Amino acid sequence: MDMGISGFKPSFLVGIEAVRQAHGSRLAALVGRRLTGCALVRFVEDGDWFADCPVVLDFDGFQVEVCHSKLDELSIGWNTIDTAATIAGWEWFELTPQWSHGDERLDPFVGQELREVALLEWWPADRDLAAGTVAVEFAFAKGCLRIVNGLDENRIEIGAAQPAYIRHRLGR
Repeated sequence: MDMGISGFKPSFLVGIEAVRQAHGSRLAALVGRRLTGCALVRFVEDGDWFADCPVVLDFDGFQVEVCHSKLDELSIGWNTIDTAATIAGWEWFELTPQWSHGDERLDPFVGQELREVALLEWWPADRDLAAGTVAVEFAFAKGCLRIVNGLDENRIEIGAAQPAYIRHRLGR
């Protein structure tokens, strides 16, 4: 399950309480740090983002690695992934994955100080398949970004969260 990513050892959790207990205090400790970089896995051939792989955010040397799987699983890792290393073991696949250290959605936040972190729980009125999934939201002076479950992959959202999310602010 490491996807050939050096250092990636996902530990998937389900539900808000499990994620908050395992990672809430460390996520809250990021507040006040600047986002200094990001990394996503893209395919060399076409530049497309491979959203199954973790989203890596670096806050002044503290790296958080967020990865969603299945309909309700979330793994958060800390300083384990080497985004300078080659992604190996994909010989069977027709495209070549590699780390990209930039993204048009994330780049506007680089250099900004993190103001707040929250876990968001998806609870729409119609209780769809994604009900209960957990997203991680990072709030900056110039907006918010969220890494959410895109139904068995990561999705990045920018701006205000949809009203179906229940916000669980971490820390301060």
